[in-house]
Amino acid sequence: MLDAHQHFWTVERDDYGWLTPDLKPLFRDFGPTDLAPLMRQAGINRTILVQAAETEAETDYCLRLARETDFVAGVVGWLDMLSDSFVSRLDYYQAQPKWIGLRPMLQGHDPAMIADPAFRAALSEVARRDIPFDILTFPRHLPAIREALAATPGLRGIIDHISKPDMTNPDMGDWASHMSAIGALPNIFCKISGLVTEAGADWTIDRIRPFVRHVAGAFGPDRLVFGTDWPVSTLAATHEEVVDLAKNLLGELFGPEDLAKIFEANAVRFYKLPA
Repeated sequence: MLDAHQHFWTVERDDYGWLTPDLKPLFRDFGPTDLAPLMRQAGINRTILVQAAETEAETDYCLRLARETDFVAGVVGWLDMLSDSFVSRLDYYQAQPKWIGLRPMLQGHDPAMIADPAFRAALSEVARRDIPFDILTFPRHLPAIREALAATPGLRGIIDHISKPDMTNPDMGDWASHMSAIGALPNIFCKISGLVTEAGADWTIDRIRPFVRHVAGAFGPDRLVFGTDWPVSTLAATHEEVVDLAKNLLGELFGPEDLAKIFEANAVRFYKLPA
């Protein structure tokens, strides 16, 4: 089994703008030795390490940890997609061992940035090179993302955390129609990840189920990918609870063959990892 979305961080690096002492459970270092025993218990053999700060220093930090950690299959890093030097920096990182993709953390920016000509040009270059692209958004970003994806039909993209709908409210709103439209694009995948943190501290499987079923219908078993979002997920659940939640919800919908795809093979195919 492969966890396609987890993080490490060292607080003293101090480039995590979102990580403040107010987030007390997360305001400490998390590294490979913390995650390894949880992985063994869950039957996870490999992970994809995703950046958690909008700096190249963060990408370098992740790549160093990946070189030192056998179970990290690859790193999804960050680059400034509005920079004049984007193409040259992309050249550099694309040549680095275990660098497998890019994530610009769109959730922290105005959706208007997605229409910026510089961003669109960078996105086209990502598509031209067939680089896996993680799409971290809130529902308010989805109209702009739909336009960008329509204008970049070759992009290999994956929606992180089912785009973080507010699952404390059973009304799916426009999120549902936008996700259905994005799911109709054959090159776009969706991560079953980050669920518990969007469903409230008192989350239940019944609260989360309709949202998972919606994206399962929109993307199908060949384009769903499992990730824990550890350690962010520890704000609401243990690592074991997150894994069991995904297994239970997806097990209601799919048989063993499709579950094997969702829990490993789809991520291997999307990120172009060794089997």
